[in-house]
Amino acid sequence: MQPTVTELPPETAEATRQALALLRAAATPAGFVASPTDVANYQRVWTRDGVITGLAALLAGDEGLRPTFRATLVTLFDHQHPTGFFPSNVTPATDRASYGGNCGRVDNVSWAVIGLLHYAHFAPDGPALAAAYLPRVERAFAVLDAWEFNGKHLVYVPQSGDWADEYVQHGYVLYDQLLRVWALELAGRHFAHAAWTAQAAVIRQVIQRNYWPDPARDPAELYAPNLVHQLRDAPTGYWLMGFNPARVYAQFDLAANALALLLKIGTPAQDAALRGYLGQRLAALPGLLPAFDPAIEPTDPLMAELVDNYAYEFRNHPHEFHNGGLWPVWNGWLGAALFQHRPPAPGPLLLERLVAANRLNPTDPARWGFYENLHGRTQQPIGVPYCTWSAAGWLLAEAAARGRHLLT
Repeated sequence: MQPTVTELPPETAEATRQALALLRAAATPAGFVASPTDVANYQRVWTRDGVITGLAALLAGDEGLRPTFRATLVTLFDHQHPTGFFPSNVTPATDRASYGGNCGRVDNVSWAVIGLLHYAHFAPDGPALAAAYLPRVERAFAVLDAWEFNGKHLVYVPQSGDWADEYVQHGYVLYDQLLRVWALELAGRHFAHAAWTAQAAVIRQVIQRNYWPDPARDPAELYAPNLVHQLRDAPTGYWLMGFNPARVYAQFDLAANALALLLKIGTPAQDAALRGYLGQRLAALPGLLPAFDPAIEPTDPLMAELVDNYAYEFRNHPHEFHNGGLWPVWNGWLGAALFQHRPPAPGPLLLERLVAANRLNPTDPARWGFYENLHGRTQQPIGVPYCTWSAAGWLLAEAAARGRHLLT
């Protein structure tokens, strides 16, 4: 049964209008920029932001934005590194690609493939574009294979190696593994490449065995012997953020858990437990869910890894930015995942809070702010306004509520 319009907030139409207007403002001949605001390096075509924005444009059904998504993909694939990884961003004015600061971005490889194959499905010229870039898709998967290091089916992500590039996580980070599964499954289906489909199935099994603590599981099935004792005190009720030789990360990772729901990684019992956890957390909070929860406080040993990991200024004070900040984009992805399940709770509540968060704009109350993130305690906007992927988060969730879903 499709969700009814009564499940949508009263301001749904206006939220969608404002979000699409922002995407149009961010459309350039080279693709979607992260924000039309002339701040720092946001007027660039970013792999992750551009693909997420393009996916939202496709599901919104705005044909006028489709050429910009195509241009985004062409910019990104034409700047793929010969080794196989993708740029962090490309500056349209100079055609200069950046592949990251201290290190590159593992997740960009999968995001680029995911974007290309969605475009191949939804756009009339998509199959031809995908066929032209097949050698580059092969190169992308080859570099991900190399990043396994030990041939045991999980990529090893360096610190600062994905979207949360000023946070603490490194090692076998779940978010990046899930994106790889998604990219392999889409490519295996689109290109009729059975080996990619089979590889994705193996990685799914490794994820299921290692990222959801289960005291009854045979220790011999775990990824490494040190997980036996590391998992003894691991939290339950949600998918783990990741692990490395030194630790299991106990924080709740919103993006990873949204993707796990979207891709149906868990059993029905695991999905029910996760949705129960999400409902409890939303009921306990006045607004959106933090990207990582709980926030790392000054007394936490992980603060030593966090405090100097920044490029220009320290932004990860407790409840800010990556450290417990509220990101509309990942809350939107969670909404898109929840509306693939029946009943969709707590999806409707999340939509209401996305509307409230995205409309905040202290500098121009008449214009929706679509801020990059909000403070986890005060709910006040911080970061850069008019971010396309904040608008995209809303569009993805709203589309799913109306029965328009991403390919999985």
